[in-house]
Amino acid sequence: MSGRSTIWHRPRGRYVLPPDEVHVWRASLDQPQDLFARLTHLLSEEERARAGRFHFEVDRKRCILARGVLRLLLGDCLGTPAEQLQFRYSEFGKPSLAQPSELHPPVEFNVSHSGDLVLIALSRGRTLGVDIERMRMDVATEEIATRFFSVNECRDLATVAPELRCAAFFACWTRKEAYLKARGDGLSLPLEQFDVSFLPGDDPRLIETRHDPAEACRWTLHALEGGFDYKAALAVEGADWKLKCWEWPKELSTRCLATDSITTIEG
Repeated sequence: MSGRSTIWHRPRGRYVLPPDEVHVWRASLDQPQDLFARLTHLLSEEERARAGRFHFEVDRKRCILARGVLRLLLGDCLGTPAEQLQFRYSEFGKPSLAQPSELHPPVEFNVSHSGDLVLIALSRGRTLGVDIERMRMDVATEEIATRFFSVNECRDLATVAPELRCAAFFACWTRKEAYLKARGDGLSLPLEQFDVSFLPGDDPRLIETRHDPAEACRWTLHALEGGFDYKAALAVEGADWKLKCWEWPKELSTRCLATDSITTIEG
């Protein structure tokens, strides 16, 4: 599973999230301007305030797109108006749905954004985490690797050819971050306590979890092709699931402006 290329499907017909699938949606900031106003209308007062605190417009739009599209997707999965959804947050800031749902297993989700892209991962009853990062040479340095990677990962990174090192750095970064986000306990787990595979040609996986040896078999890592100059990764509890990736196209945004729903989109 983890070695396959990412195929981003275009939505067709009614959106359904089967219990044996994990879905990842990719949305770009290149959307109709009216969409951001409409998505803002769906947000809670606290979410609008959070978006308003960003100084730069691109950061505000990224926040609005991520939370607004998440609400539309969850609303369709739950059969609930997007603006009525309520969230709660763990002590480490991981969000989950606050209100009880008749769906069993419940819908789990995670969100990440970087640059012009937003990723939203969804499942039914499977804990997950997703991360996307725009690759930057000024971040992919030995100094930063030493701070955030394990000793084993730093050793492996040093063996990568210089022209491939930036991509390898962010492959490692996103896989570690996706795992941490799936666990939901932030940096309370020291980053040197676990190793991920990331060398060119390696299948993504947890190599060793020194904090709990059983953890390495509990999670499945998957590399995602987020876009040019991006690295992305997904961590999901268990292995008995299928991955399906979806693209949020402009015509979907146009439809949502009128319906606050994605269920009637024809591809």
